[in-house]
Amino acid sequence: MIDAGTEFGPGTAYGNALIKCGETQKRIGTADRELIQTSALNFLTPLRNFIEGDYKTIAKERKLLQNKRLDLDAAKTRLKKAKAAETRNSSEQELRITQSEFDRQAEITRLLLEGISSTHAHHLRCLNDFVEAQMTYYAQCYQYMLDLQKQLGSFPSNYLSNNNQTSVTPVPSVLPNAIGSSAMASTSGLVITSPSNLSDLKECSGSRKARVLYDYDAANSTELSLLADEVITVFSVVGMDSDWLMGERGNQKGKVPITYLELLN
Repeated sequence: MIDAGTEFGPGTAYGNALIKCGETQKRIGTADRELIQTSALNFLTPLRNFIEGDYKTIAKERKLLQNKRLDLDAAKTRLKKAKAAETRNSSEQELRITQSEFDRQAEITRLLLEGISSTHAHHLRCLNDFVEAQMTYYAQCYQYMLDLQKQLGSFPSNYLSNNNQTSVTPVPSVLPNAIGSSAMASTSGLVITSPSNLSDLKECSGSRKARVLYDYDAANSTELSLLADEVITVFSVVGMDSDWLMGERGNQKGKVPITYLELLN
C-alpha cells in the first residue's frame, strides 16, 4: 500500500490515504508479532514443558503404581491358595515385599499428583497472561483503526463517498491540442467544437451528437460507460451538475462527463 501510495503521489488524497493505510497495517503487524512472541514465552512454552516433562513423568509413575497393585493382588491370591507351611511362609514373605513396593510407589505417585496443584496454579496465571496479551493486542488494533478512520475523515468529503449529490467530473490525464483550442475545426465534413463549448448545450433544448475522446468506466448504475471514438447522443437535464450531460447509446442511458466529449454540429 505504501509503495502504491507513493506512486500515486503523497500529495494526492488517494495516495496519502494509501500510505496512511499501509502504515497502519505495519503497526498492526508489529502488534501481531509481539502477541505471538508473548504468547510463546508466557503460555505455550510452559505448557509444552509440562506436557513433555512433568506430565510424562506422572503418567509413567501411575503406570508403575498400577503394575505394583497387580503384583500385590497376585501375591495375596497365592497366599490364600498356599496350604503347606513352607509355601505359606514363602507367600507371606512375597506379600510383604510387594506390599512395601506398592506403598513406596503409591507415595511417589501421591507426591507427584500433589505437585500438579501448584502446576495448575502456575498455568492458570500463564493463561491469564495470554488472555491479557490478547486483550492488549485487540485494543491496540482497535485504536490503530480508530486513528486511521479519523485521519481518512480529515480528507475532503468528495474523496470519501460516491454518493455525493454533486458529482466530481473525471479529468483525463492527457488532453489533445484540439481540446485546448476554442476554434472550430472540420473533420470528415463535421464541425467539431472544443469541450469548453459543451457547456453551451446546457442552455439548449433537444439532443446533440458528441464523439467520445477517451474510454470511461461508469462508477455506478447512473453513469454510462464510454469507448473512445464512438458517437453518442447527449442532452441536458434540469438540475444536473454542469460538468455532466445525459448520454444515450441505443437503449442505454446514463450520465457522462463533459471533459470526455467533443460536440458535433
